[in-house]
Amino acid sequence: MTLHRDAGTLPEALERAAGSEASLGFVDRRERIERLSWAVCHERTKDTAGRLQRLGVRAGDRVGLVYPTGPEFLQALLGTLLTGAVPVPLYPPVRLGRLEEYHDRTAFLLRRVGAELLLVDRRTRRVLGPTVEKAGLGRGCRTLEQLPPGEYRPRIVDSDELALVQFSSGTTVEPKPVALTHHQILAQVRALNSFWPPDGEHAPSGVSWLPLYHDMGLVGCVFTALDYPGDLTLIPPEFFVARPSVWLRVLSKTRAVISPAPNFAYGLCVDKIRDEELEGVDLSNWRVALCGAETVVPEVLRAFTRRFERWGFRRQALSPVYGLSEAALAVTFSDLDRPFVSRVFARRLLAEEGRAIEQRQPGKPADGVEIAALGRPLPGFSISIRDSDGKEMAGGGVGTVWARGPSLMSGYLGPSGETVAEFADGWLDTGDRGFVFSGELYLTGRAKDIIIVRGRNHSPEEVELALDPLPGVRTGCTAAVGHLEEGAAGESLWVFVEQSRGVPAERRGLATACRRAIFSAAGLEVERVVVLEPGTLPRTSSGKIRRQETLHRYLAGDLLPPGPVNAVAMLGVMLRSRSAMKRAEKARRDG
Repeated sequence: MTLHRDAGTLPEALERAAGSEASLGFVDRRERIERLSWAVCHERTKDTAGRLQRLGVRAGDRVGLVYPTGPEFLQALLGTLLTGAVPVPLYPPVRLGRLEEYHDRTAFLLRRVGAELLLVDRRTRRVLGPTVEKAGLGRGCRTLEQLPPGEYRPRIVDSDELALVQFSSGTTVEPKPVALTHHQILAQVRALNSFWPPDGEHAPSGVSWLPLYHDMGLVGCVFTALDYPGDLTLIPPEFFVARPSVWLRVLSKTRAVISPAPNFAYGLCVDKIRDEELEGVDLSNWRVALCGAETVVPEVLRAFTRRFERWGFRRQALSPVYGLSEAALAVTFSDLDRPFVSRVFARRLLAEEGRAIEQRQPGKPADGVEIAALGRPLPGFSISIRDSDGKEMAGGGVGTVWARGPSLMSGYLGPSGETVAEFADGWLDTGDRGFVFSGELYLTGRAKDIIIVRGRNHSPEEVELALDPLPGVRTGCTAAVGHLEEGAAGESLWVFVEQSRGVPAERRGLATACRRAIFSAAGLEVERVVVLEPGTLPRTSSGKIRRQETLHRYLAGDLLPPGPVNAVAMLGVMLRSRSAMKRAEKARRDG
Protein backbone atom coordinates (compact mmCIF):
# COMPACT_ATOMS: atom_id res chain seq x y z
CA MET A 1 0.00 0.00 0.00
CA THR A 2 1.40 3.45 -0.92
CA LEU A 3 0.56 6.34 1.39
CA HIS A 4 1.14 10.03 0.68
CA ARG A 5 3.73 10.54 3.39
CA ASP A 6 5.00 13.78 1.86
CA ALA A 7 1.64 15.51 2.42
CA GLY A 8 2.39 17.23 5.72
CA THR A 9 -0.89 19.08 6.21
CA LEU A 10 -4.56 18.52 5.54
CA PRO A 11 -4.71 21.22 2.80
CA GLU A 12 -1.84 19.44 1.01
CA ALA A 13 -3.69 16.14 1.37
CA LEU A 14 -6.81 17.78 -0.14
CA GLU A 15 -4.81 19.03 -3.12
CA ARG A 16 -3.49 15.53 -3.73
CA ALA A 17 -6.95 14.00 -3.36
CA ALA A 18 -8.24 16.47 -5.98
CA GLY A 19 -5.95 14.78 -8.49
CA SER A 20 -7.41 11.34 -7.82
CA GLU A 21 -10.48 9.62 -9.25
CA ALA A 22 -11.96 9.07 -5.79
CA SER A 23 -15.18 10.70 -4.68
CA LEU A 24 -17.54 11.30 -1.78
CA GLY A 25 -21.11 10.04 -1.80
CA PHE A 26 -24.04 11.50 0.14
CA VAL A 27 -27.15 9.42 0.77
CA ASP A 28 -30.57 11.12 0.72
CA ARG A 29 -33.84 9.98 2.29
CA ARG A 30 -34.70 7.84 -0.74
CA GLU A 31 -31.28 6.17 -0.49
CA ARG A 32 -30.08 7.80 -3.67
CA ILE A 33 -26.36 8.55 -3.66
CA GLU A 34 -25.10 11.90 -4.96
CA ARG A 35 -21.36 11.70 -5.68
CA LEU A 36 -18.93 14.59 -5.35
CA SER A 37 -15.38 14.29 -6.64
CA TRP A 38 -12.53 15.48 -4.45
CA ALA A 39 -11.63 17.81 -7.33
CA VAL A 40 -14.98 19.60 -7.18
CA CYS A 41 -14.82 19.58 -3.38
CA HIS A 42 -11.42 21.28 -3.63
CA GLU A 43 -12.76 24.05 -5.89
CA ARG A 44 -15.73 24.71 -3.60
CA THR A 45 -13.43 24.71 -0.62
CA LYS A 46 -11.18 27.38 -2.16
CA ASP A 47 -14.25 29.53 -2.82
CA THR A 48 -15.27 29.24 0.85
CA ALA A 49 -11.72 30.01 1.98
CA GLY A 50 -11.70 33.20 -0.13
CA ARG A 51 -14.99 34.29 1.38
CA LEU A 52 -13.71 33.65 4.91
CA GLN A 53 -10.57 35.66 4.20
CA ARG A 54 -12.69 38.53 2.86
CA LEU A 55 -14.69 38.43 6.10
CA GLY A 56 -11.45 38.86 8.03
CA VAL A 57 -10.93 35.32 9.31
CA ARG A 58 -7.22 34.90 10.09
CA ALA A 59 -4.87 32.04 10.80
CA GLY A 60 -5.42 30.68 14.30
CA ASP A 61 -9.03 31.95 14.61
CA ARG A 62 -11.46 29.35 15.88
CA VAL A 63 -14.52 28.80 13.71
CA GLY A 64 -17.47 26.81 15.07
CA LEU A 65 -19.29 24.50 12.64
CA VAL A 66 -22.83 23.23 13.20
CA TYR A 67 -23.99 21.15 10.24
CA PRO A 68 -25.84 17.95 9.46
CA THR A 69 -23.98 15.39 7.33
CA GLY A 70 -23.64 16.83 3.83
CA PRO A 71 -21.34 18.58 1.34
CA GLU A 72 -21.73 21.93 3.12
CA PHE A 73 -20.05 20.62 6.26
CA LEU A 74 -16.95 19.53 4.34
CA GLN A 75 -16.90 22.77 2.37
CA ALA A 76 -16.97 24.79 5.60
CA LEU A 77 -14.45 22.57 7.41
CA LEU A 78 -11.89 22.36 4.61
CA GLY A 79 -12.36 26.01 3.64
CA THR A 80 -11.57 27.01 7.22
CA LEU A 81 -8.43 24.84 7.11
CA LEU A 82 -7.21 26.52 3.89
CA THR A 83 -7.21 29.89 5.65
CA GLY A 84 -5.12 28.57 8.54
CA ALA A 85 -8.03 29.02 10.92
CA VAL A 86 -9.09 26.18 13.23
CA PRO A 87 -12.47 24.46 12.71
CA VAL A 88 -14.41 23.38 15.79
CA PRO A 89 -17.15 20.90 14.74
CA LEU A 90 -20.13 20.86 17.11
CA TYR A 91 -23.22 18.71 17.13
CA PRO A 92 -26.47 20.01 15.62
CA PRO A 93 -29.68 20.31 17.70
CA VAL A 94 -31.15 16.84 17.20
CA ARG A 95 -33.03 16.54 20.54
CA LEU A 96 -35.61 19.25 19.90
CA GLY A 97 -37.30 18.61 23.23
CA ARG A 98 -34.12 19.80 24.97
CA LEU A 99 -33.31 22.93 22.98
CA GLU A 100 -32.72 25.15 26.03
CA GLU A 101 -30.14 22.70 27.30
CA TYR A 102 -28.59 22.59 23.82
CA HIS A 103 -28.32 26.40 23.63
CA ASP A 104 -26.60 26.64 27.02
CA ARG A 105 -24.19 23.83 26.30
CA THR A 106 -23.25 24.86 22.75
CA ALA A 107 -22.76 28.51 23.74
CA PHE A 108 -20.50 27.34 26.58
CA LEU A 109 -18.40 25.27 24.14
CA LEU A 110 -18.08 28.21 21.71
CA ARG A 111 -16.98 30.53 24.52
CA ARG A 112 -14.62 27.87 25.85
CA VAL A 113 -12.58 27.86 22.61
CA GLY A 114 -12.91 31.61 21.96
CA ALA A 115 -14.77 31.13 18.67
CA GLU A 116 -15.17 34.29 16.60
CA LEU A 117 -17.52 32.90 13.97
CA LEU A 118 -20.18 30.20 13.70
CA LEU A 119 -20.89 28.63 10.30
CA VAL A 120 -24.20 26.79 9.91
CA ASP A 121 -26.64 25.61 7.25
CA ARG A 122 -29.83 27.58 6.58
CA ARG A 123 -32.19 25.15 8.27
CA THR A 124 -30.17 24.91 11.49
CA ARG A 125 -29.73 28.69 11.68
CA ARG A 126 -33.50 29.07 12.18
CA VAL A 127 -33.30 27.65 15.70
CA LEU A 128 -29.82 28.78 16.82
CA GLY A 129 -30.62 32.35 17.88
CA PRO A 130 -30.31 31.74 21.65
CA THR A 131 -27.01 29.91 21.13
CA VAL A 132 -25.56 32.82 19.15
CA GLU A 133 -26.84 35.40 21.64
CA LYS A 134 -25.30 33.56 24.60
CA ALA A 135 -22.01 32.84 22.82
CA GLY A 136 -21.20 36.48 22.01
CA LEU A 137 -19.50 35.76 18.67
CA GLY A 138 -17.33 38.55 17.26
CA ARG A 139 -18.25 37.79 13.65
CA GLY A 140 -21.67 36.35 14.27
CA CYS A 141 -23.41 33.33 12.77
CA ARG A 142 -23.49 32.88 9.01
CA THR A 143 -24.37 30.40 6.30
CA LEU A 144 -21.92 29.92 3.44
CA GLU A 145 -24.20 32.00 1.19
CA GLN A 146 -23.99 34.89 3.65
CA LEU A 147 -20.21 35.09 3.44
CA PRO A 148 -18.95 38.00 1.26
CA PRO A 149 -17.42 37.04 -2.11
CA GLY A 150 -13.64 37.05 -2.10
CA GLU A 151 -10.71 35.62 -4.02
CA TYR A 152 -8.76 32.91 -2.22
CA ARG A 153 -5.20 33.89 -1.29
CA PRO A 154 -3.21 30.67 -0.74
CA ARG A 155 -1.43 30.40 2.56
CA ILE A 156 1.33 27.99 3.54
CA VAL A 157 0.19 25.99 6.56
CA ASP A 158 2.80 24.46 8.86
CA SER A 159 2.32 20.86 10.01
CA ASP A 160 2.72 21.92 13.66
CA GLU A 161 -0.11 24.46 13.47
CA LEU A 162 -3.45 23.63 15.07
CA ALA A 163 -5.75 21.92 12.60
CA LEU A 164 -8.77 20.93 14.65
CA VAL A 165 -10.39 21.26 18.04
CA GLN A 166 -12.64 18.35 18.97
CA PHE A 167 -14.28 17.99 22.36
CA SER A 168 -13.78 14.99 24.61
CA SER A 169 -16.89 12.91 25.21
CA GLY A 170 -17.77 14.47 28.57
CA THR A 171 -19.24 11.34 30.15
CA THR A 172 -17.80 12.06 33.61
CA VAL A 173 -16.71 15.74 33.40
CA GLU A 174 -17.53 18.71 31.19
CA PRO A 175 -16.22 18.18 27.64
CA LYS A 176 -12.67 19.46 27.16
CA PRO A 177 -11.40 21.03 23.91
CA VAL A 178 -8.75 18.71 22.47
CA ALA A 179 -6.21 20.60 20.34
CA LEU A 180 -4.76 18.64 17.41
CA THR A 181 -2.14 19.71 14.88
CA HIS A 182 -1.94 18.70 11.23
CA HIS A 183 1.00 16.46 12.07
CA GLN A 184 -0.92 14.66 14.83
CA ILE A 185 -4.03 14.10 12.72
CA LEU A 186 -2.03 12.77 9.79
CA ALA A 187 0.00 10.51 12.10
CA GLN A 188 -3.29 8.95 13.23
CA VAL A 189 -4.70 8.78 9.72
CA ARG A 190 -1.63 7.05 8.33
CA ALA A 191 -1.52 4.56 11.18
CA LEU A 192 -5.12 3.65 10.33
CA ASN A 193 -4.55 3.54 6.59
CA SER A 194 -1.68 1.10 7.10
CA PHE A 195 -4.23 -1.45 8.34
CA TRP A 196 -6.75 -1.43 5.50
CA PRO A 197 -6.75 -4.30 3.00
CA PRO A 198 -6.23 -2.95 -0.54
CA ASP A 199 -9.16 -3.09 -2.95
CA GLY A 200 -7.37 -4.13 -6.12
CA GLU A 201 -5.25 -1.19 -7.27
CA HIS A 202 -7.37 1.36 -5.42
CA ALA A 203 -7.76 2.54 -1.85
CA PRO A 204 -10.51 0.58 -0.09
CA SER A 205 -13.95 2.13 -0.22
CA GLY A 206 -15.91 2.95 2.93
CA VAL A 207 -19.37 3.71 4.25
CA SER A 208 -20.14 5.69 7.39
CA TRP A 209 -23.24 6.98 9.14
CA LEU A 210 -21.18 8.29 12.09
CA PRO A 211 -21.54 11.99 13.01
CA LEU A 212 -18.94 14.21 11.34
CA TYR A 213 -18.50 16.33 14.48
CA HIS A 214 -16.94 13.34 16.26
CA ASP A 215 -13.50 11.75 15.85
CA MET A 216 -14.67 8.32 14.67
CA GLY A 217 -16.63 9.83 11.78
CA LEU A 218 -14.35 12.75 10.90
CA VAL A 219 -10.81 11.51 11.55
CA GLY A 220 -11.49 7.80 11.11
CA CYS A 221 -13.55 8.06 7.93
CA VAL A 222 -13.28 11.45 6.17
CA PHE A 223 -9.63 12.23 6.83
CA THR A 224 -8.49 8.67 6.08
CA ALA A 225 -10.30 8.84 2.73
CA LEU A 226 -8.76 12.27 2.12
CA ASP A 227 -5.14 11.27 2.72
CA TYR A 228 -5.34 7.89 0.97
CA PRO A 229 -8.01 8.84 -1.58
CA GLY A 230 -10.79 6.33 -1.76
CA ASP A 231 -14.53 6.39 -2.32
CA LEU A 232 -16.41 7.22 0.87
CA THR A 233 -20.22 7.20 1.15
CA LEU A 234 -21.82 9.13 4.01
CA ILE A 235 -25.24 8.46 5.51
CA PRO A 236 -26.81 11.03 7.86
CA PRO A 237 -26.89 9.55 11.39
CA GLU A 238 -30.59 10.27 11.80
CA PHE A 239 -31.34 8.11 8.74
CA PHE A 240 -29.54 5.16 10.32
CA VAL A 241 -31.24 5.54 13.71
CA ALA A 242 -34.69 5.72 12.10
CA ARG A 243 -34.02 2.89 9.62
CA PRO A 244 -30.89 0.83 10.44
CA SER A 245 -31.26 -1.28 7.29
CA VAL A 246 -30.12 1.71 5.19
CA TRP A 247 -26.57 1.10 6.47
CA LEU A 248 -26.46 -2.48 5.18
CA ARG A 249 -28.17 -1.65 1.90
CA VAL A 250 -25.67 1.13 1.14
CA LEU A 251 -22.79 -1.17 2.09
CA SER A 252 -24.11 -3.71 -0.41
CA LYS A 253 -24.80 -1.14 -3.15
CA THR A 254 -21.31 0.42 -2.93
CA ARG A 255 -19.51 -2.87 -2.16
CA ALA A 256 -17.61 -1.00 0.52
CA VAL A 257 -14.76 -2.69 2.37
CA ILE A 258 -14.64 -0.60 5.58
CA SER A 259 -17.37 0.63 7.90
CA PRO A 260 -17.03 1.34 11.65
CA ALA A 261 -19.73 1.69 14.31
CA PRO A 262 -20.21 1.64 18.08
CA ASN A 263 -21.60 -1.45 19.81
CA PHE A 264 -25.16 -0.15 20.03
CA ALA A 265 -25.41 0.06 16.24
CA TYR A 266 -24.77 -3.66 15.76
CA GLY A 267 -27.40 -4.41 18.41
CA LEU A 268 -29.89 -2.05 16.79
CA CYS A 269 -29.48 -3.86 13.47
CA VAL A 270 -30.20 -7.21 15.15
CA ASP A 271 -33.32 -5.88 16.88
CA LYS A 272 -34.83 -3.65 14.20
CA ILE A 273 -33.99 -4.94 10.71
CA ARG A 274 -36.52 -7.26 9.06
CA ASP A 275 -35.56 -9.89 6.50
CA GLU A 276 -37.64 -8.27 3.77
CA GLU A 277 -35.58 -5.06 4.11
CA LEU A 278 -32.48 -6.95 2.93
CA GLU A 279 -33.71 -8.34 -0.35
CA GLY A 280 -30.76 -8.52 -2.75
CA VAL A 281 -28.24 -7.39 -0.12
CA ASP A 282 -24.70 -8.83 -0.27
CA LEU A 283 -22.34 -8.06 2.63
CA SER A 284 -19.48 -10.28 1.51
CA ASN A 285 -17.29 -7.33 0.52
CA TRP A 286 -17.47 -5.80 4.02
CA ARG A 287 -14.11 -6.93 5.38
CA VAL A 288 -13.50 -4.38 8.18
CA ALA A 289 -16.39 -3.85 10.61
CA LEU A 290 -14.72 -1.91 13.42
CA CYS A 291 -16.46 -1.68 16.79
CA GLY A 292 -15.44 1.02 19.26
CA ALA A 293 -16.38 4.30 21.00
CA GLU A 294 -18.25 2.47 23.77
CA THR A 295 -18.20 -0.84 25.64
CA VAL A 296 -17.92 -3.77 23.22
CA VAL A 297 -20.37 -6.52 24.18
CA PRO A 298 -19.32 -9.94 22.85
CA GLU A 299 -22.86 -11.32 22.75
CA VAL A 300 -24.01 -8.39 20.62
CA LEU A 301 -21.26 -9.10 18.08
CA ARG A 302 -22.09 -12.81 18.06
CA ALA A 303 -25.77 -12.01 17.54
CA PHE A 304 -24.91 -9.67 14.64
CA THR A 305 -22.85 -12.40 12.98
CA ARG A 306 -25.60 -15.02 13.40
CA ARG A 307 -28.24 -12.64 12.11
CA PHE A 308 -26.48 -11.44 8.96
CA GLU A 309 -24.16 -14.26 7.89
CA ARG A 310 -26.86 -15.47 5.47
CA TRP A 311 -26.31 -12.20 3.57
CA GLY A 312 -22.59 -12.87 3.30
CA PHE A 313 -21.31 -11.17 6.46
CA ARG A 314 -18.12 -12.78 7.75
CA ARG A 315 -17.40 -13.08 11.47
CA GLN A 316 -13.74 -12.25 10.79
CA ALA A 317 -14.83 -8.75 9.78
CA LEU A 318 -15.77 -7.67 13.33
CA SER A 319 -12.78 -5.96 14.94
CA PRO A 320 -13.04 -4.35 18.41
CA VAL A 321 -10.83 -1.26 18.84
CA TYR A 322 -10.02 1.31 21.52
CA GLY A 323 -9.33 5.02 21.29
CA LEU A 324 -10.12 8.48 22.62
CA SER A 325 -10.38 12.05 21.39
CA GLU A 326 -7.09 13.00 23.03
CA ALA A 327 -5.25 10.56 20.73
CA ALA A 328 -7.09 11.91 17.64
CA LEU A 329 -8.89 8.54 17.57
CA ALA A 330 -7.46 5.02 17.83
CA VAL A 331 -4.89 3.62 20.28
CA THR A 332 -5.32 -0.15 19.87
CA PHE A 333 -6.54 -2.33 17.01
CA SER A 334 -7.52 -5.98 16.86
CA ASP A 335 -5.96 -8.14 14.16
CA LEU A 336 -8.01 -7.89 10.98
CA ASP A 337 -9.25 -11.08 9.31
CA ARG A 338 -9.30 -12.84 12.69
CA PRO A 339 -12.52 -13.51 14.60
CA PHE A 340 -12.77 -11.18 17.56
CA VAL A 341 -11.51 -12.55 20.90
CA SER A 342 -13.32 -12.47 24.24
CA ARG A 343 -12.55 -14.19 27.54
CA VAL A 344 -14.40 -14.83 30.78
CA PHE A 345 -12.61 -13.58 33.89
CA ALA A 346 -13.31 -14.40 37.54
CA ARG A 347 -15.63 -11.65 38.73
CA ARG A 348 -14.62 -11.78 42.40
CA LEU A 349 -10.91 -11.41 41.66
CA LEU A 350 -11.57 -8.51 39.31
CA ALA A 351 -13.85 -6.80 41.84
CA GLU A 352 -11.96 -7.45 45.09
CA GLU A 353 -8.30 -7.86 44.18
CA GLY A 354 -8.00 -6.11 40.83
CA ARG A 355 -6.56 -9.22 39.16
CA ALA A 356 -7.56 -10.65 35.79
CA ILE A 357 -7.69 -14.44 36.03
CA GLU A 358 -9.32 -16.27 33.14
CA GLN A 359 -12.17 -18.54 34.21
CA ARG A 360 -11.80 -21.62 32.06
CA GLN A 361 -14.39 -23.78 33.80
CA PRO A 362 -18.06 -22.81 33.36
CA GLY A 363 -19.66 -21.46 36.52
CA LYS A 364 -22.71 -19.51 37.54
CA PRO A 365 -23.43 -16.45 35.39
CA ALA A 366 -22.57 -14.15 38.29
CA ASP A 367 -19.19 -15.85 38.85
CA GLY A 368 -17.54 -14.59 35.68
CA VAL A 369 -17.60 -11.57 33.40
CA GLU A 370 -16.96 -11.79 29.65
CA ILE A 371 -14.83 -9.01 28.18
CA ALA A 372 -13.82 -8.41 24.58
CA ALA A 373 -10.16 -7.99 23.64
CA LEU A 374 -9.48 -4.59 22.07
CA GLY A 375 -6.24 -5.51 20.37
CA ARG A 376 -2.68 -4.24 20.50
CA PRO A 377 -1.28 -0.69 20.18
CA LEU A 378 -1.10 0.86 16.72
CA PRO A 379 2.37 1.36 15.20
CA GLY A 380 4.20 3.99 17.24
CA PHE A 381 1.77 3.72 20.18
CA SER A 382 2.26 2.25 23.64
CA ILE A 383 -0.08 1.55 26.55
CA SER A 384 0.72 1.15 30.23
CA ILE A 385 -1.48 -0.09 33.09
CA ARG A 386 -0.77 1.89 36.27
CA ASP A 387 -1.92 1.94 39.88
CA SER A 388 -3.28 4.96 41.76
CA ASP A 389 0.30 6.18 42.41
CA GLY A 390 1.14 6.10 38.71
CA LYS A 391 3.37 3.03 38.95
CA GLU A 392 3.24 0.43 36.19
CA MET A 393 1.49 -2.78 37.18
CA ALA A 394 2.44 -6.36 36.41
CA GLY A 395 0.58 -8.29 33.70
CA GLY A 396 -3.02 -9.09 34.61
CA GLY A 397 -3.27 -6.27 37.15
CA VAL A 398 -6.30 -3.98 36.80
CA GLY A 399 -5.45 -0.29 36.81
CA THR A 400 -5.70 2.94 34.86
CA VAL A 401 -4.81 2.86 31.16
CA TRP A 402 -2.10 5.31 30.11
CA ALA A 403 -1.31 5.93 26.43
CA ARG A 404 1.53 7.39 24.40
CA GLY A 405 1.78 7.87 20.65
CA PRO A 406 2.46 10.18 17.68
CA SER A 407 -1.12 11.47 17.38
CA LEU A 408 -1.54 12.36 21.05
CA MET A 409 -2.94 15.87 21.38
CA SER A 410 -0.84 18.98 21.98
CA GLY A 411 -3.06 19.60 24.96
CA TYR A 412 -6.44 21.01 25.88
CA LEU A 413 -7.13 24.45 24.44
CA GLY A 414 -6.89 27.09 27.17
CA PRO A 415 -9.18 30.12 27.47
CA SER A 416 -6.60 32.42 25.84
CA GLY A 417 -5.81 30.08 22.96
CA GLU A 418 -2.82 28.36 24.51
CA THR A 419 -2.62 24.60 24.79
CA VAL A 420 -2.49 23.08 28.24
CA ALA A 421 -0.85 19.64 28.23
CA GLU A 422 -1.66 17.02 30.86
CA PHE A 423 1.14 14.53 30.30
CA ALA A 424 3.69 12.68 32.41
CA ASP A 425 6.84 12.10 30.35
CA GLY A 426 4.77 11.90 27.18
CA TRP A 427 2.12 9.61 28.70
CA LEU A 428 -1.56 10.53 29.05
CA ASP A 429 -3.89 9.19 31.75
CA THR A 430 -6.91 8.14 29.68
CA GLY A 431 -9.27 7.83 32.66
CA ASP A 432 -10.19 4.30 31.58
CA ARG A 433 -9.53 1.22 33.69
CA GLY A 434 -8.40 -2.09 32.30
CA PHE A 435 -5.64 -4.67 32.00
CA VAL A 436 -3.43 -6.42 29.47
CA PHE A 437 -3.90 -10.15 28.96
CA SER A 438 -1.97 -12.17 26.34
CA GLY A 439 -0.70 -8.89 24.93
CA GLU A 440 -4.14 -7.38 24.27
CA LEU A 441 -6.05 -4.63 26.05
CA TYR A 442 -9.24 -5.32 28.01
CA LEU A 443 -11.31 -2.53 29.57
CA THR A 444 -13.35 -2.67 32.77
CA GLY A 445 -14.86 0.84 32.70
CA ARG A 446 -14.25 4.54 33.30
CA ALA A 447 -12.29 5.21 36.51
CA LYS A 448 -14.73 7.90 37.67
CA ASP A 449 -17.75 5.68 36.99
CA ILE A 450 -16.57 2.67 39.01
CA ILE A 451 -19.14 1.63 41.64
CA ILE A 452 -17.70 0.40 44.96
CA VAL A 453 -20.16 -1.82 46.83
CA ARG A 454 -18.94 -3.50 50.04
CA GLY A 455 -15.33 -3.02 49.01
CA ARG A 456 -15.74 -4.50 45.52
CA ASN A 457 -15.26 -2.57 42.29
CA HIS A 458 -18.03 -2.93 39.73
CA SER A 459 -18.32 -1.31 36.31
CA PRO A 460 -21.68 0.30 35.53
CA GLU A 461 -21.69 -1.42 32.13
CA GLU A 462 -22.07 -4.90 33.62
CA VAL A 463 -25.16 -3.71 35.49
CA GLU A 464 -26.67 -1.84 32.56
CA LEU A 465 -26.15 -4.66 30.07
CA ALA A 466 -28.18 -6.97 32.30
CA LEU A 467 -31.20 -4.72 31.75
CA ASP A 468 -31.17 -4.38 27.96
CA PRO A 469 -33.05 -7.66 27.25
CA LEU A 470 -35.90 -6.83 29.67
CA PRO A 471 -39.32 -6.08 28.11
CA GLY A 472 -40.26 -2.48 28.84
CA VAL A 473 -36.66 -1.20 29.05
CA ARG A 474 -35.29 1.00 26.25
CA THR A 475 -32.16 -0.69 24.95
CA GLY A 476 -29.05 1.28 25.87
CA CYS A 477 -31.02 3.75 27.98
CA THR A 478 -30.01 2.85 31.54
CA ALA A 479 -27.55 4.34 34.02
CA ALA A 480 -26.02 2.57 37.02
CA VAL A 481 -24.33 4.77 39.62
CA GLY A 482 -22.92 4.42 43.10
CA HIS A 483 -24.45 6.76 45.67
CA LEU A 484 -22.76 7.47 48.99
CA GLU A 485 -25.36 8.67 51.45
CA GLU A 486 -24.37 10.67 54.50
CA GLY A 487 -23.35 8.41 57.37
CA ALA A 488 -23.27 5.25 55.20
CA ALA A 489 -20.28 2.92 55.35
CA GLY A 490 -20.07 2.57 51.56
CA GLU A 491 -21.80 3.22 48.27
CA SER A 492 -25.18 1.78 47.38
CA LEU A 493 -26.23 0.92 43.84
CA TRP A 494 -28.84 3.11 42.19
CA VAL A 495 -30.20 2.36 38.72
CA PHE A 496 -32.02 4.72 36.35
CA VAL A 497 -34.07 3.08 33.59
CA GLU A 498 -35.93 4.63 30.67
CA GLN A 499 -39.20 2.91 29.87
CA SER A 500 -39.77 1.83 26.25
CA ARG A 501 -41.96 4.01 24.07
CA GLY A 502 -45.41 2.62 23.47
CA VAL A 503 -44.88 -0.38 25.75
CA PRO A 504 -47.26 -0.26 28.72
CA ALA A 505 -45.53 -1.44 31.87
CA GLU A 506 -46.33 -1.05 35.55
CA ARG A 507 -43.39 0.81 37.05
CA ARG A 508 -43.14 -1.19 40.24
CA GLY A 509 -43.15 -4.45 38.27
CA LEU A 510 -40.48 -3.12 35.92
CA ALA A 511 -38.32 -2.08 38.87
CA THR A 512 -38.65 -5.55 40.39
CA ALA A 513 -37.64 -7.19 37.11
CA CYS A 514 -34.57 -4.92 36.97
CA ARG A 515 -33.50 -5.92 40.49
CA ARG A 516 -33.80 -9.61 39.65
CA ALA A 517 -31.88 -9.29 36.38
CA ILE A 518 -29.00 -7.42 38.04
CA PHE A 519 -28.72 -9.90 40.90
CA SER A 520 -28.75 -12.83 38.47
CA ALA A 521 -26.10 -11.31 36.20
CA ALA A 522 -23.76 -9.65 38.70
CA GLY A 523 -24.81 -10.82 42.17
CA LEU A 524 -25.59 -7.24 43.24
CA GLU A 525 -28.43 -5.89 45.35
CA VAL A 526 -29.93 -2.64 44.08
CA GLU A 527 -30.80 0.06 46.59
CA ARG A 528 -33.05 2.07 44.25
CA VAL A 529 -34.49 1.68 40.75
CA VAL A 530 -35.84 4.86 39.16
CA VAL A 531 -38.07 4.33 36.10
CA LEU A 532 -38.04 7.32 33.73
CA GLU A 533 -39.89 8.60 30.69
CA PRO A 534 -38.16 8.05 27.32
CA GLY A 535 -35.47 10.63 26.54
CA THR A 536 -34.94 11.70 30.16
CA LEU A 537 -31.33 10.57 30.68
CA PRO A 538 -28.74 13.30 29.89
CA ARG A 539 -26.30 12.44 27.13
CA THR A 540 -23.05 13.63 25.62
CA SER A 541 -22.83 15.00 22.07
CA SER A 542 -21.91 11.50 20.87
CA GLY A 543 -24.94 9.95 22.57
CA LYS A 544 -23.25 8.46 25.64
CA ILE A 545 -25.20 8.64 28.88
CA ARG A 546 -23.78 10.95 31.54
CA ARG A 547 -24.16 8.82 34.67
CA GLN A 548 -22.95 11.26 37.32
CA GLU A 549 -24.98 14.07 35.77
CA THR A 550 -28.03 11.77 35.95
CA LEU A 551 -27.57 11.31 39.70
CA HIS A 552 -26.87 15.00 40.23
CA ARG A 553 -30.06 16.05 38.44
CA TYR A 554 -32.13 13.44 40.24
CA LEU A 555 -30.96 14.60 43.67
CA ALA A 556 -31.63 18.20 42.65
CA GLY A 557 -35.15 17.31 41.45
CA ASP A 558 -34.21 18.30 37.91
CA LEU A 559 -34.19 14.95 36.09
CA LEU A 560 -37.11 15.71 33.79
CA PRO A 561 -38.34 14.31 30.44
CA PRO A 562 -37.90 16.41 27.28
CA GLY A 563 -40.58 18.90 26.37
CA PRO A 564 -43.19 18.18 23.70
CA VAL A 565 -42.25 18.68 20.05
CA ASN A 566 -45.07 19.63 17.69
CA ALA A 567 -45.80 22.19 14.98
CA VAL A 568 -46.96 24.85 17.45
CA ALA A 569 -43.94 24.36 19.69
CA MET A 570 -41.57 24.53 16.70
CA LEU A 571 -43.16 27.76 15.47
CA GLY A 572 -42.54 29.27 18.90
CA VAL A 573 -38.95 28.03 18.83
CA MET A 574 -38.25 29.68 15.48
CA LEU A 575 -39.88 32.98 16.50
CA ARG A 576 -37.84 33.14 19.71
CA SER A 577 -34.73 32.21 17.76
CA ARG A 578 -35.30 34.99 15.24
CA SER A 579 -35.64 37.55 18.01
CA ALA A 580 -32.52 36.27 19.77
CA MET A 581 -30.53 36.35 16.49
CA LYS A 582 -31.52 39.99 15.91
CA ARG A 583 -30.45 40.93 19.44
CA ALA A 584 -27.14 39.11 18.94
CA GLU A 585 -26.50 40.94 15.64
CA LYS A 586 -27.29 44.31 17.21
CA ALA A 587 -25.00 43.60 20.17
CA ARG A 588 -22.23 42.59 17.76
CA ARG A 589 -22.56 45.78 15.70
CA ASP A 590 -22.77 47.99 18.78
CA GLY A 591 -19.85 46.22 20.46
